[in-house]
Amino acid sequence: MSGLPALPIARDVAFLARHGVPVDVLREATLLGARCEVTAARAALATGLVSDEAFYRALAVELGLPFLEPGFAAHSQAHYPGAIRHGIAPLAEGGYALAPEDAALEGLLDRRGRLVSGLFVTTPAALRDAVFRARAPVIAREAAEALPRLNPGHSFHDGLTSGQTMALLALFAMVAAAGWLAGRPAWLALMIMMGSPFLLLAGIKLAAILEPSPVRLPLGLPRAEARDLPVYTVLVPLHRERRVLPKLRAALLALDYPPPKLDVKLLIEEGDAETREAIAELAWPGFVETIIVPAGHPRTKPRALNVGLALARGDYLVVYDAEDEPDPAQLREAALTFDRVGTDVACLQARLVIDNTDDGLLQRFFTLEYGALFDVLNPALARFDLPMPLGGTSNHLRVAPLRALGGWDPWNVTEDADLGVRLALAGFRVLDLPSATHEEAPPTLRIWLAQRARWMKGFVQVAITHSRDPLGHLRRLGTVPFAGTALLIAGTVVSCAVYPLFTAVVIGQLLTGTFFGGETPAEVLSEALSLTLAAAGLLAMTVPAFVGLHRRGWWRLWPFALAMPLYYVLVSLAAWRGIVELLIDPDRWNKTDHGLARTSRRLARPGGS
Repeated sequence: MSGLPALPIARDVAFLARHGVPVDVLREATLLGARCEVTAARAALATGLVSDEAFYRALAVELGLPFLEPGFAAHSQAHYPGAIRHGIAPLAEGGYALAPEDAALEGLLDRRGRLVSGLFVTTPAALRDAVFRARAPVIAREAAEALPRLNPGHSFHDGLTSGQTMALLALFAMVAAAGWLAGRPAWLALMIMMGSPFLLLAGIKLAAILEPSPVRLPLGLPRAEARDLPVYTVLVPLHRERRVLPKLRAALLALDYPPPKLDVKLLIEEGDAETREAIAELAWPGFVETIIVPAGHPRTKPRALNVGLALARGDYLVVYDAEDEPDPAQLREAALTFDRVGTDVACLQARLVIDNTDDGLLQRFFTLEYGALFDVLNPALARFDLPMPLGGTSNHLRVAPLRALGGWDPWNVTEDADLGVRLALAGFRVLDLPSATHEEAPPTLRIWLAQRARWMKGFVQVAITHSRDPLGHLRRLGTVPFAGTALLIAGTVVSCAVYPLFTAVVIGQLLTGTFFGGETPAEVLSEALSLTLAAAGLLAMTVPAFVGLHRRGWWRLWPFALAMPLYYVLVSLAAWRGIVELLIDPDRWNKTDHGLARTSRRLARPGGS
């Protein structure tokens, strides 16, 4: 290939010249490998200069070994995930399948002509699939049970303890007693008990608006050389996502990261033939592999993520949803940020931005809600050094501490919020990453309600999981972070659930003229507290939304920010549905359909936020 310097071809690809691969292609792979400080073979395979099948068929001939076609049977005791990571697995009928990479590949090439019998060459994908077939029950069980086995107190697996059940019954009894007594002192006591968390939560949201938080990293940051960048794993869990696969492929190809340093894994549930067939119809870059997650219970996104985590090659890892379009430079920015902060920072949460804002009223509200959360509240939580309930996507994580924690909790349907709490309990910090990932808001109220109910149900699961040992959590986190976590998790659900009832009572009293009729101190205090809660709630719903749209420059949405209290009536409905679902079907995962957006901010304004 013209323009390439004349340099010796790397040993791990030089043999391909004898099997029909042009020398110029091998020189290009060698140069790319040197630039990225990876082997030339990895560079060739990741960029598609040589296909996996062509590479390993040629290797088999070079080594004088048989080539195993996909579909062979691995031994039932093949080690998982070691066999896949090391590229060697015992076969059911004897011998070993080899799919060598990096140092193992060079070692085999050095020993050509001196290899023992019983060895067979295959592709890494064929070896992985064989191990998955042979060990499917073990893989499914490990993905579901690793965390409950490692730290049962940090998984929702066992649900409510007897002590928690007694505490909830006592709370319900107190509420019922207050309602039965129906006196101002009783109502005042109940209002103080229920209203204080609501007021504190509103205070956190309002305090967040005072923290400056640009929506982008500063211009002029140094651009790391390819050799200095770490290997980055990208996990993309998929379920019934045929419609968005072309968009996902384009987003992955747009990533500004050296392909030899990328390790992208598409995670598909075993029974999802639709998505599997759609993936096969598209041409994917060499750094993308498809992993079929063995059938098992619960069938949740975090269980699939745990399968991907076991096979991750990267030092860092990020989770993207199927419809996500991250800023192309996001991985570089995350790697640079990780390099500049201490190892106590285990996670960076990127900004989620709604792309299909102009689809309708619901999508406009969703856009403002995300702006208040990701552009205002989350950055402030990071600055306040409070635990951050993570978003379901664009969490950039250090792989080593994530594995040490047992990965995600597959029994929690809001695994992201749960992981944020567990990271804090383990002494790790989460920082904000001002880099946008564009997402699609649900297209209909029905789909939105199902998604939001799952989130609310998951928040309750997080609250249950991490209230089993309150004194232990208080010691680990400290008073302020402990209180902040309780408010952001349990307080969110409680405040959403009681919001319509409280609002209706206040409005009714104002309309009937009975609100300011208090004569006793208890009555006056009750009215003052009601008014304070109402004012704080309205401010907490609207002001962060205004600040968020100001930071993004979306001033055309300001009328909708004024109407956010109406949107939160829907959020309350979702909270109650989530509570009911928790009682009757705690493991149910309400799937959100994607690929139905009618408008796009990115397409309308290329490069826009």
